[in-house]
Amino acid sequence: MSEMIDRINELARKKRAEGLTPEEQKEQKELYAKYLKIFRGNMERQLENTDVEYPDGTVVPFKDVKNRKP
Repeated sequence: MSEMIDRINELARKKRAEGLTPEEQKEQKELYAKYLKIFRGNMERQLENTDVEYPDGTVVPFKDVKNRKP
């Protein structure tokens, strides 16, 4: 994962400094998509394991928060 982030950063720096070739643009787009997919998956798993505790002491899984009436 850190190698992917390093490459994304390297391409971003090059893009600002001198621009990217069409091949590098394609690589950058693919790396961004792959990174976002991993990030979103990790965030979803984290939220699945998150509970919300209300002032009245009840604890509700995050996925059920929107269904709980105040």
